[in-house]
Order: sequence, then structure tokens, then C-alpha cells
Amino acid sequence: MELSIASIERWLRTEDELELQDLWLKANKVRQTEVGEEVHLRGLIEISNYCSRQCGYCGINVSNSKIIRYRMSKTEIIECAHKAKKFGYGTIVLQSGEDYGIAQKEIVKIIRQIKHETDLAITLSLGERSFADLLAFKKAGADRYLIRFETSDKKLFHKIHPPLQNKLSDRIKILYELRSLGYEIGSGVMIGIPGQTYKSLAEDINLFRVLDLDMIGVGPYILHPETDLAKEYKKPINVDQVPNSESMTYKVLALTRLVCPTANIPSTTALATLNKKNGRELGLSRGANVIMPNITPLKYRVNYEIYPNKACLFENAEDCNCCIKNRIEIIGRKVGKGKGERKSHLKISSN
Repeated sequence: MELSIASIERWLRTEDELELQDLWLKANKVRQTEVGEEVHLRGLIEISNYCSRQCGYCGINVSNSKIIRYRMSKTEIIECAHKAKKFGYGTIVLQSGEDYGIAQKEIVKIIRQIKHETDLAITLSLGERSFADLLAFKKAGADRYLIRFETSDKKLFHKIHPPLQNKLSDRIKILYELRSLGYEIGSGVMIGIPGQTYKSLAEDINLFRVLDLDMIGVGPYILHPETDLAKEYKKPINVDQVPNSESMTYKVLALTRLVCPTANIPSTTALATLNKKNGRELGLSRGANVIMPNITPLKYRVNYEIYPNKACLFENAEDCNCCIKNRIEIIGRKVGKGKGERKSHLKISSN
């Protein structure tokens, strides 16, 4: 849908319940038409919580001394991949902090073994790796890469995402590099970051369209006490500050579906954290078509604390799998089969 940035901003500011009901219906109709009734499940494996960065919003930032650091072994990661296969998932997501303690060659070995032993699609979410690393991972068999640009407001981005070794980050450039290497690319933003305006959030949503993203993750900013932003969040909020609310998250999710109709869009764990009763279900009814069940072993999961009080934190992989599949069926949707590639890409490849 050709929504202008001004129109997107107007929707973000809308509080009228009747208008919002119309937005939910429009987003859900586009979702039905473009990606269907299937909800694709991606098994999330949080392979390491080491991180070299001092991101102002993230609980696993390098300065947080209150968490126990871990790296999963290759054997443990492979076991989780086989568990995902057993559950019927078509994709796994290997996620970590920006951990350069895991060398390129180690990740390559993991990717190759998973590809050799399963037919799973592999999505990587490992932060800002070098072009050489990204190329090596792709050659080893990685299919997709997720790296959120968090905000298109450069000044705000560099404030909340300090440089590493005095080198400013350019995640948009990385996304173009990933596309050139043949990855399906995923990105997204946080909603309600201190300093985020309605206009900049509208520009974020428009950027999803410009980048032609295959996967888009949007979720609320949830304060972590061991971060630089925690203190700032206590200050009075500017009238143009975007709230980090459940309602605003649904608006962004729905608008994202309207401007990127064929993208894969998850109903996120962060949304479920705000509304543990039915947050994921409402997300699915307002444009989402993906859920990422966590299959990280419980002994590690509790220390992958990007934000506190995460939904399903103490639920083992088997219980989580059953719960999510039941929730999907209860709302009349069906669990997706296969790897769940972006629909438009499947059409292109079949010509």
C-alpha cells in the first residue's frame, strides 16, 4: 500500500478506537491475501550472551557485570537444531551478542554440520560482522541474516549504539552487503526508544519499504536497569516522544504489513512480554505471520537477558512448542510447513 510518510505518522498518532479497528482489519486482510493463514515457526537458539558493544538499551551489553556469561558448545547447538527439526520447524535462528570470541571458522563449522544433518534453513543474528565473515557464512550455507537498524535517526542511533574502536556503525550498509551476497535480509526497530519521535518512526517504517526487507521485526523498548538508557527513561517525556506501549506496537506491526505486504513479520516475544495473556495472538491478527519459539537450554536462557521478565523464560522447549502450536490453532490459523521463505522470492525463483 502506497502510504506516505505523513500518512504513516498520522496513523501512529491515531487514538480513535474505530479508526484503529479499521487499521487492524486492513492489515489482517493484506496478510491473508499476501502470505496466507500459515504461521511459520523459527526455532531460536541464543548461542552466546557475550557482547563487545555498549548499546544503551541492551541488557547483555559489555559493561553489565551482573549476568553470567556463556557460550554454547557446538554439540549443544547441533542438539538444539535437531530438536527444532523434531518439532517440525523449517528454520532455526542462531542469535548472539556481538561476540568476536566465536571465530568465523567455528560458525562456519556449525552451519555446515547443521546443513549436512538437516534440511533446516539457517538464519543468523550475530551483530555487525565483517564482510569476510558474512561471505564465509553464506558460502557455508546460511540462508538469512537479521540485523536491526533500531532507528533511522542517525543522531539517536549513534547515541544509543556507541562506536566500537571509534568506528561508527552503518547497519544500512551492512544490509545492502547482505543482499549482494544473496541472503534473505531482515531488520527492524524498537518502538518507544527514549528520544524517538513520531516522524522518525514513520521514516523507519518507510525505510522497511525502501530496503525491500524479507523479514521485519518490531517490538517495544523494554527498559533494562543495567543499561545507559535506564536513567534517562526516568526523565520527563517530551510530547513528541513515541510511547513504548502495546497499542503502539500493534500500530507499527499493522502499518509494516501494509507497506511491506509480502514480508515475514513476527509477533515478537517482547510483545508477549507486555501482554502475556494474548499479545502474540493479537499480533498475529494485526499483520504478523511468524513466531520464534525459544529452544535455548533453560540453563543459558535465563542469562540471555536483553530485557527483564521475558515471556516464556522458564518454559522448556517441548512445552513452548506445544503451547505455541495450540495458540495458533485456537485462533483459527495453521502452523506453517517448510522453510517459510518470503512468498515473492518463491515466485521469482519458479519462473
